[in-house]
Amino acid sequence: MFSKKSFAIIYGLHLSTAQKMLDFDFICEREPSVVAFVDPWKDISNYKLFFGWKEMFITSYPDYESIPDNILKKADTVLNYASFRSAYGATLKSMEIENIKNIIIIAEWIPESQIRKIIAYNKEKNKNIIGPSTVWAMVNGEFRVGNTGGSLENIISSKLYKKWSVWFVSKSGGMSNELRRIIADNTNGTHTSVAIGWDKYSIATFKDIILAYEKIDEIKMIVLLWEVGGNEENEIAQMIKTGIIKKPVVAFCIGTISDLLPSGVQFGHAGAKADTNTESSNYKNLNLKNAGAVVPESFMDLWEKIKETFQKLDIKNNWDIEVSDLQKKVEIINSRKSTKMTSTISDERWEELTYNKKPISEYIQTWSIAHVIWNLWLKRDLPEYAIEFINALIILLADHGPAVSWATNAIITARAWNDVKSSLIAWLTTIWPRFWWAIDGAWKYFSEAVKNGISPKEYVDTMKQKWEFIPWIGHKVKSKFNPDKRCELLLNLAKKIPKTPHLEFALEVEKLTLEKKPNLILNVDGIVACMLLDIFKDLNMSDIEIKNYIEAGIFNGFFILARSIWFIGHIIDQKLLHEPLYRTSWDDILYI
Repeated sequence: MFSKKSFAIIYGLHLSTAQKMLDFDFICEREPSVVAFVDPWKDISNYKLFFGWKEMFITSYPDYESIPDNILKKADTVLNYASFRSAYGATLKSMEIENIKNIIIIAEWIPESQIRKIIAYNKEKNKNIIGPSTVWAMVNGEFRVGNTGGSLENIISSKLYKKWSVWFVSKSGGMSNELRRIIADNTNGTHTSVAIGWDKYSIATFKDIILAYEKIDEIKMIVLLWEVGGNEENEIAQMIKTGIIKKPVVAFCIGTISDLLPSGVQFGHAGAKADTNTESSNYKNLNLKNAGAVVPESFMDLWEKIKETFQKLDIKNNWDIEVSDLQKKVEIINSRKSTKMTSTISDERWEELTYNKKPISEYIQTWSIAHVIWNLWLKRDLPEYAIEFINALIILLADHGPAVSWATNAIITARAWNDVKSSLIAWLTTIWPRFWWAIDGAWKYFSEAVKNGISPKEYVDTMKQKWEFIPWIGHKVKSKFNPDKRCELLLNLAKKIPKTPHLEFALEVEKLTLEKKPNLILNVDGIVACMLLDIFKDLNMSDIEIKNYIEAGIFNGFFILARSIWFIGHIIDQKLLHEPLYRTSWDDILYI
């Protein structure tokens, strides 16, 4: 089921669990095994975790569809931490992912009807599903599933950093660390250990797992810890008796005291209840012993039986890993500390500054300012048509004349003898918040309309019924009869974009609004935003990813970048003209 090539998605934002898995990976010298979280309650978010002394990002996504293909296809395991109310649905979603082979269900008290449905559905999907009500599985030195194994010190003392010779399986997760320590003290150590869960209906059965691990040559003996309730142990006894299981088996069913109690008494686990005599621990222990398994008289004798059985195998301990080296790694883990700031776009520590991991000389030699913008803002390389669009965008939006309020603010501030920085800040205070709403509101409305297949007429009618203005539609000066040359230039560039569903939708909306007034045109802001949306889609960005970038301000960033060129120009112009302190004429003021 698991190996050094296993990688997990954790369903639920369990950062501490992920960190424990990463710490195990570090001391065992394997790649980080956790590749993503799925948290249905949040948008895409990044979380800093450690791999050894270095910090790394692991991203949380709201659903599997939002996970990039290169990450999703790397994973073969899902740790399902959903609650008992939602574990069923989360499991079914995990089963639909082709490359996911292993699913671990942590939740307790999932309705039996839902577990039966998962079992039935799994006959078609053929996944390895452990649980429900399980907490662990571990392949020593290769893959730690969840919190199993305890502290790093316990992992070392229980020799879980390397595969040894004993395979161990149990229903109970609570006894796992104790049994692994007992096995480590009395053999060379465990190879793989699995808890199948203690509900009445476990999806993976002892029979399934034993048959799988019986075939592994590295495993020389098997230790089984069972309990009162169920008949699986009797099936295993028959498999031992008929020679299907050939390796030595040490087995014990706890709960032998149940014979002294009234029938029907249930112990702590949901499945720990003997409804018939054959489900009692004493019956199953005797059956296993008669079949050829090594069965102790009580749990207190279990360690001795494990030791005796292992000694007969005549296996030598192979201490090819120095414990002192492992302890040094633990010291590194215990002494690390979190950084105070994160940068994912540039790095100035080396001989040459890098933008998105590319040296700046590469940009100077072969690329333009548009390449720099995309690599710093979106951490992506772009097709040539998008580079041409960004270069044109910066040029076309660089000035809008001195009459608008933004320019007026910058000019007035500059004429008050303020520096470039202060004057530039003055225009930024004017642009908020109406301009932001025009861009972000339109993105929300237009993208949802395109996504949901709403026709332009339905969209216009809906906005009219709500008594809301249509964002990106309308201009104070430009109209159908006085078109904006910038729009014409951008529309020509748009022909190079492979698909333009958002721009086409907006142009169809414009046809309808122009029937009402000639100035209700699709303005330059709208064309820019629609083209950016279409470019993002052409880059295979998910809806969630696009939403996060826009809410972070990337649309507005393009306008601020371009128009800062304009405002710096006006500021310098005013200073060179030595214009006096601005005062509004009395003729321009209505005094009441």
